[in-house]
Amino acid sequence: MKLSVVIPAYNEQESLPQTLQTLYAALSKHAVPHEIWVTNDNSKDNTLEVLANLSKEIPTLVYETNPGPNGFGYAVRYGLERFSGDCVAVFMADLSDDPEDLVKFYKKMVEGNYDAVFGTRWGKGGKVYDYPMVKKVINRMANFIIRVIMGVKYNDTTNAFKLYKRETMEGLKPFLSAHFNLTVELPLKTIVRGYSFAIVPNSWTNRKYGESKLKIKEMGSRYFFILMYCFIEKTFSRGDYRKKTQK
Repeated sequence: MKLSVVIPAYNEQESLPQTLQTLYAALSKHAVPHEIWVTNDNSKDNTLEVLANLSKEIPTLVYETNPGPNGFGYAVRYGLERFSGDCVAVFMADLSDDPEDLVKFYKKMVEGNYDAVFGTRWGKGGKVYDYPMVKKVINRMANFIIRVIMGVKYNDTTNAFKLYKRETMEGLKPFLSAHFNLTVELPLKTIVRGYSFAIVPNSWTNRKYGESKLKIKEMGSRYFFILMYCFIEKTFSRGDYRKKTQK
């Protein structure tokens, strides 16, 4: 099963070399057939030049520039519309996600034939390093609200680091989110639409370079919109969008 790793990148010239080299080394070590798909989201620094140089040493690297509209959600969606693998993971350009965790996700999906594999940083075995306290408080509150409204036990919906089969991703379309709320839309639709999933603990490490692209003040209403959409679909759609099972 070929794995595609979609990485949105905006002004990540400092982070990308270590991120892509470490990711490629881990997937190669475990003999995971893969492609590394990077969306350059119209970066204003030398991200594109860095990608061109890295492509000479990483044979599985594929990259394109998203001409617009731009933003995290659009950049991820650009890759999700173009990847070539049998399954696809969303991975951060700043190496906050651990490539070894991605290998665990992949093996879990293969062994259990799950439609998706979700990471959790807050359950048994999960770890966070240098996580900003204000961000942590907001994260836990947001995930608690999601759990209560949606009636799910999963405790890290806002974590972007997840793995989906191609068929699952197709079943989640059309995408509605243009920003970081895409990280909530994908797993909630997966759950509401009846796709199988496993939960695997993972780690998160704060970025070494650059600035976080997540602007919390701008995202509250957008997260709430997606949460309400998924709640309405779950409550009133009568299963019209649920996974179709073969008889």
